Amino acid sequence: MTWGIFRQEWLSLRREGAMWLVVALVASFAGYGVYNGARWTAFQTRTLASMAQEQHARIDKLRSSIRQFTGRGPDPRSAATVGDSTGAPYAVLPPAPLASFSIGQSDLYPYYFKLGLKSRSTITESDEIENPVNLLSGRFDLAFAIIYLLPLVILALTYNLVSGEKENGTLAVALSQAVALSALIARKVLFRALVLLLLVAAVSLAAIALPGVDLTRAGILPRLLLWTAVVLAYGSFWFVLAAGVNALGKSSATNALLLSGIWLVLVLLIPSSINLAAESLYPVPSRVEMIQAMREASIQANQKGSMLLARYWEDHPDLASPTGGAEGDASFTTYAVQMEVDRLTQPVFDHFEAQIASQEAVVNRFRFLSPAILAQKALNDISGTGVDRYRGFRASFDRFLTAWQDFFFRRISERALISSQELDSLPKFSYPDEPSGAILGRVLPAFAGLLIPVVAIGLYANRRLRNYPVAG
Repeated sequence: MTWGIFRQEWLSLRREGAMWLVVALVASFAGYGVYNGARWTAFQTRTLASMAQEQHARIDKLRSSIRQFTGRGPDPRSAATVGDSTGAPYAVLPPAPLASFSIGQSDLYPYYFKLGLKSRSTITESDEIENPVNLLSGRFDLAFAIIYLLPLVILALTYNLVSGEKENGTLAVALSQAVALSALIARKVLFRALVLLLLVAAVSLAAIALPGVDLTRAGILPRLLLWTAVVLAYGSFWFVLAAGVNALGKSSATNALLLSGIWLVLVLLIPSSINLAAESLYPVPSRVEMIQAMREASIQANQKGSMLLARYWEDHPDLASPTGGAEGDASFTTYAVQMEVDRLTQPVFDHFEAQIASQEAVVNRFRFLSPAILAQKALNDISGTGVDRYRGFRASFDRFLTAWQDFFFRRISERALISSQELDSLPKFSYPDEPSGAILGRVLPAFAGLLIPVVAIGLYANRRLRNYPVAG
């Protein structure tokens, strides 16, 4: 019976031409999304490769300058020079294995910093210039096609599953084959879901052959399985929803209107309303305010440089030179001023981070109202472009920057010079990929939030279809 219904569905869809239109639309949307995501990931990869090449060439030049130094001119072995410019490495966050599937937050958060002895705010606030329109609207990727466009294709295929048969007068004929209406509709939905969702899954899996997806990286298989599971759960929600609306017994036109309205509410209105409410309740400081605070703090700190230096030696007696030579080093005066700038501007940055965290808390609290929010956050996490990964990178960078500056200021206080052999043993930054367990812990609630409505709506549709008026 099941295969007979599948065969009939295939012949019906092929005869109407709807299947080929769906295949073309899905392939086009998903293909362009994959291409766009791969292009962005390739840009990031090229940028990091260029930075690695520049760093390697710079350190090679520094090593050569140290070996050839004759004692005349600025000393290239100076710890202050090596730690702040010539020997400073980059701290980078490489794209995750599936970053090309969902651009997510990767075009908003910095994915590299250059180390140095400057203030933390100076190092971290030197952002790239980006088109604000791109940042506002986001980039089209595979996740966008799945979240926004896949439901429309599903609804176009399923809005008249029952009503179309009834209006054409074929529903009674179909039910004469000793099959319950609920079983018939379940098989029709299953066939269309298998065709469409497997097509999307196939395009997603085929995308791993594109540049930017490293199949040798650890954790890529669990990520692929999680991605596929979330896509299937999200698609299943819309298929079951269409079956539930069909079970109401309305006309095809009414079904189409209802489903379009539900898509509009769940995918556009609720996410937009939640974001608007979060931004209204917890507005973030403007960029101008942050820059002005940094400027004022820098002026105040520079005006009391000697006092700050004295306080620095009180706080760091272990760095004071026994000969008293290091106290007058300009590097420490500069560093003391920079630390004061960080101290004065920290409340502004703390307020900014607190407001962002509060906005995210509002979205997380109400995310179960919209399957689109659940799926988007889950796909971003799986792709490694969610906010949690970038926060982890920033926290790791902050710790490394502290260790880097402590290392070099100790060498400066000791009047120690950096040898060419020591360049290879300087502290190095690395940020490993998140373990699969951490990603799974964040994705499971979203997965459950998608499956629970599927089960609930499915049970409701099954009950309604058992009493569906076949005639009239």
